[in-house]
Amino acid sequence: MAANPFLRPELWREQLYSGGWRAASTSLPIVEPATGEPLAHAGHARPADVRAAAALAAAAQPAWAAAPPREKAGVFLRVAALLQQHFDELALWVTRETGAILPKGQHEIREAITFCHVAAAMPMQPQGQVLPSVPGRLSMARRVPHGVVGVISPFNFPLILTLRVVGPALAAGNAVIVKPDARTPVSGGYLLAQLFEAAGLPAGLLHVLPGGADVGEALVTDAAVPMISFTGSAAAGRRVGELAARQLKKVSLELGGTNALVILDDADLDLAASNAAWGAWLHSGQICMATNRVIVHESIAGALTARLVGKAQHLPVGNGATGQVALGPLIDTRQRDRVHAAVQASVKAGARLLAGGSYVGLFYQPTVLADVKPGMPCHDEEVFGPVLNLMTFRSDDEAVALANHHAGGLAAAVISRNVGRATALAQRLKAGMVHVNDQTVNDDATNPFGGPGVAGNGNSHGGPADWEAFTTWQWLTVKDTPPAYPF
Repeated sequence: MAANPFLRPELWREQLYSGGWRAASTSLPIVEPATGEPLAHAGHARPADVRAAAALAAAAQPAWAAAPPREKAGVFLRVAALLQQHFDELALWVTRETGAILPKGQHEIREAITFCHVAAAMPMQPQGQVLPSVPGRLSMARRVPHGVVGVISPFNFPLILTLRVVGPALAAGNAVIVKPDARTPVSGGYLLAQLFEAAGLPAGLLHVLPGGADVGEALVTDAAVPMISFTGSAAAGRRVGELAARQLKKVSLELGGTNALVILDDADLDLAASNAAWGAWLHSGQICMATNRVIVHESIAGALTARLVGKAQHLPVGNGATGQVALGPLIDTRQRDRVHAAVQASVKAGARLLAGGSYVGLFYQPTVLADVKPGMPCHDEEVFGPVLNLMTFRSDDEAVALANHHAGGLAAAVISRNVGRATALAQRLKAGMVHVNDQTVNDDATNPFGGPGVAGNGNSHGGPADWEAFTTWQWLTVKDTPPAYPF
């Protein structure tokens, strides 16, 4: 425990953050996945809280949009400084709340600092274009904020997957309402509330309302919230997209997918195995970019498989906040049971279980399945667990066909000593993010992030995509005097 801790659990106990800290009607326990012990208590929002927050946000937003650019930028720089100042404390909290290993918690804090620096730069950038026009008229295309942006964020990387929206949305002049996952309300919400409040963000611009599906639905359907950013499962994303479409809202959906890593016959086997293991088992596979399917040339499949099985059998699993382990627990029993059911059903359908496939509590062993085929749950579905699925191919064309056999891919990768061959193959893969000589879990905070099909709705945010996501175009013309028209 830090001598002067930044986090203040007494602020969250049965509290919401909406126009300041205020009492919630009910309490939400926060449980540490690795121990099953309570970490703290949060407030549990209700749909009525969303309506009140939307009204406050809409009222506060115009003054923020009109604030000087350097004033906006300064808020993000102060948040970044607070994150750096309290790095160790905050990294440990994120680790414990998300059931991660400590390097993952540290990664979230480092990336959050970078997201703040990127957001701080946005108000200082050009926000429109001067268009060609007739003499005597100034014609401009301006980027203007939507007004209020609703954010529904997930449990797996709650801090950065919330801040990657909150940062640019605020920087573009919007107010924001966050509904974090009820399992990670601090990392995905209250931590940001404390940070931005301490950094001087004006009241009413950021709201944090943990809650259930009814709170999310209230946010998506509220008329005062013209844009929704959702990160989560495909099933929930379809519901969000349907509700938002009825309201004619802009919606950005990031839903994951079944991501493929193609390993060609000339690959360095040790490096290939390292990439496949990292992409599949990092954070126990609870990553939207996780390497779900490893598609390897049949001539090296045996040697690669042996390396992967050896890694699976020796990687330590345990409490990442207290020990030197490689994998922490899954987030809860529901997720563990879902992962295990997919593994068992795939084995029953003909897949071979070579390692793992078992658990103690929420700790699921890194798992290797071979002979995985379309029609098996571990092939067709995003398992969101530490399950590596092996498939083989004979030709590059077959590898492309196997990799593209999905309803939507967020990320894909190719490994080969022949960069030209790998790049040519990579350009044929249907995924929003594709990497040559790397695995699938990559994000730089400055890249467009998104994918097609069940990976989302094709929209991206991040880097150059942020202005497109969090603002809309307005055409503005100016004349010295009104013209005299024939009527």
